[in-house]
Amino acid sequence: MTFAAALAAMPLPTLGPDWLDPDFLINGFLDRWGPWAVFAICMVIIIETGLLFPFLPGDSLLFTVGLFVGTGAIDLPIWVAALAMGAAAFVGDQIGFGIGHFAGPRIFRRPNSRLFKQEYADQTEKFFDKYGPRAIILARFVPFVRTYIPVAAGVGRMGWAHFARYNLIGALLWGVGVTLLGYWLGGFPIVADNIEVALILVVFVSLLPIIFEAIKHRVEVRRAAAVIVEELD
Repeated sequence: MTFAAALAAMPLPTLGPDWLDPDFLINGFLDRWGPWAVFAICMVIIIETGLLFPFLPGDSLLFTVGLFVGTGAIDLPIWVAALAMGAAAFVGDQIGFGIGHFAGPRIFRRPNSRLFKQEYADQTEKFFDKYGPRAIILARFVPFVRTYIPVAAGVGRMGWAHFARYNLIGALLWGVGVTLLGYWLGGFPIVADNIEVALILVVFVSLLPIIFEAIKHRVEVRRAAAVIVEELD
């Protein structure tokens, strides 16, 4: 038995409540609205990227849309589904930018709540300081950070047209790109027959930037501590 087959045979735990499971979400939308479910999926993408709901399954939702189109579960041409996801990603970030622009620094200075954590805002500011405007594109592939980057750009009073250009590139690479990736991989039987495994891998890959950043931070802290110890000696 191959590793993939063995993994597929294992009972996989859900990564959260059912409403965070993209398979559950999309099937529920399809049962209710059929092909028009794509508009409901677009709303989820807009909410995640524009309304400070970073816990929604953005990456895996896009991937699953493409995979479902590839398997015929979503009866739409792939170019329609991919462009719809890209448009939703663009609109979501524009809304987030508007929130940051009009609400101002209060967004990043509010107390912790169930939907907002100051640590996420701090991480976003560091990400933006490190990469500059490119962060708008790169953050698309970093959970949590992608929700707050457009807000940070709005707080920093970045020009609307300047932000929109970077946002469009990011929306195409992420919204359209990840959807097309799901469609392409859905053509392989091992992926189509093991959707749960594929989604876990997508989530894992999307978390790699955070994992690498955490490891880098720990190394830097240890080096700083070693320097302090040497100076004390």
